[in-house]
Amino acid sequence: MTNQPLGHRRATLTRAAFVSAPLCMLAYGVVRLSDPDHGPGPAWTTGHVLLLAGVLQFTLILPALHRLTGPARGAGRLAAGTATLLGLTGTLAVTAQATIDLVVGFRAADRPGMTRLFEEIQSHPGVLPAVYTVGPMLFYVGLLWLLVHLAVQRRVSPWRPVMVVLGTATSAADLDLLPLGALCFTAALLPLSLPLTAPRAQRLG
Repeated sequence: MTNQPLGHRRATLTRAAFVSAPLCMLAYGVVRLSDPDHGPGPAWTTGHVLLLAGVLQFTLILPALHRLTGPARGAGRLAAGTATLLGLTGTLAVTAQATIDLVVGFRAADRPGMTRLFEEIQSHPGVLPAVYTVGPMLFYVGLLWLLVHLAVQRRVSPWRPVMVVLGTATSAADLDLLPLGALCFTAALLPLSLPLTAPRAQRLG
């Protein structure tokens, strides 16, 4: 059996990520609803492992969206690169948050214990904005910016960034609506999993 070229394997993983990343987010939202106490315990751990798995796959999705913008110069190239950098920075922040949540869930015996640990961690200078407020928002900003950029180029349909806005607003309004927000992200990204190897001039729907 011959080994697949690295580029082909990466393309396969990227196509899969467009499907599985938002579905991992959806699963996280569903698991979260099944845990009214919100940790610690198996549901908390399972949910955050799913969240972590979903977020990490955006390290493939964001660069892929950047590549779909095609060759550009000047402001267009700078915009696409900045959007990708912001998205990846936000991904790092969400990854850190999910990792902290997992560690706290393992260390604490009950919810009050988790609250004390969270307060201790967030009391360190810079942790709260970098990991829990400003940092994670960069992920949504970068993802939306890339899709708007592609929509302006007429490489994707305008409804895709609209679905990201709806998904972000829904999740921000109430964490219990995370499954609905994840469905919006699934709608925005799922069809893009199929034509990633298509010619750049082709409209992706």
